[in-house]
Amino acid sequence: VQLVQSGAELRNPGASVKVSCKASGYTFTSYYIDWVRQAPGQGLEWMGRIDPEDGETNYAQKFQGRVTFTADTSTSTAYVELSSLRSEDTAVYYCAVRLAKEHTTLPRLYTAWGQGTQVTVSS
Repeated sequence: VQLVQSGAELRNPGASVKVSCKASGYTFTSYYIDWVRQAPGQGLEWMGRIDPEDGETNYAQKFQGRVTFTADTSTSTAYVELSSLRSEDTAVYYCAVRLAKEHTTLPRLYTAWGQGTQVTVSS
């Protein structure tokens, strides 16, 4: 099982950013992809998840309205797009998958993680 993310991004405040996560080694449509971020000096923060099979999403309340999860089953790639960026969005963004039917937000229970994508918001 492998998740490979896109490279680092630098954006101005107010812009948008889209990060990709390409999955391999398992059936992409069978398990949710979760998105988690870690700001400098902070712990992991769960953002939400997407079911690649039908596009169903579940967003953490903090991110509703400003974050969009999508998935392309033809390329086994999940995406997170964050709009109206502000400096507090500077963080490393991770995708993660748990190869089980039960959902989790506990980092130790995910089967695999992407390598992380640094998003820096600065003018």
